[in-house]
Amino acid sequence: MMDELTLIQRIVVWILPVIFAITVHEVAHGWMAKKFGDNTADQQGRLTLNPLKHIDPVGTIIVPGLLLITFTGFIFGWAKPVPVDARNFKNPKKAMMMVALAGPLANLLMAIGWAVIARIGITIEVESISMPLIYSGVAGITINLVLALINLLPIPPLDGSRVLSGLLPDYWAWQYNKLERWGFLILLLLLATNVLGLILAYPMYYAQQLFFSLAGM
Repeated sequence: MMDELTLIQRIVVWILPVIFAITVHEVAHGWMAKKFGDNTADQQGRLTLNPLKHIDPVGTIIVPGLLLITFTGFIFGWAKPVPVDARNFKNPKKAMMMVALAGPLANLLMAIGWAVIARIGITIEVESISMPLIYSGVAGITINLVLALINLLPIPPLDGSRVLSGLLPDYWAWQYNKLERWGFLILLLLLATNVLGLILAYPMYYAQQLFFSLAGM
């Protein structure tokens, strides 16, 4: 569907969904941390939807921009991680699991919101209004599902690794978390070899079908 758009149109369609998907994901982490007793993110002004507070030049602008320009069909990115101090939690393992899950859950909720926007666009007969809503809805669903699925992978420091670490005995969690120094390189290697695409292909397909049906598409 996006293939029929010019590069400028693609950028206009994707820019808001990408920024909000990345920003709200991080705010959700900070919000959940505060619920469990850690005010670090709040004290540093990170519990805000102002994207300027969260933008990472590489992860929020350069990487999504390059993927968009090169028509890879696979767009993702990241923001500056919100600071979380586990020492402020009464039950650090449980709290960190919930903080980690808050990000992907926020993306799924946003995907529902974008599906509603796309559905509204479908009901509007004026093409100049309906098409931007539909295209933005599709972009919003896609980017949020991609971020949710990628972050649920058990590769430190992704959110899925925080959940797995919380389920492991302390010694094995400590050993497992040592992989964090290599996590970004592992993710890049999976992306470069298209292994990441193969891993996410089926979950992404079925998730898109579910949310596109919610949008009435």
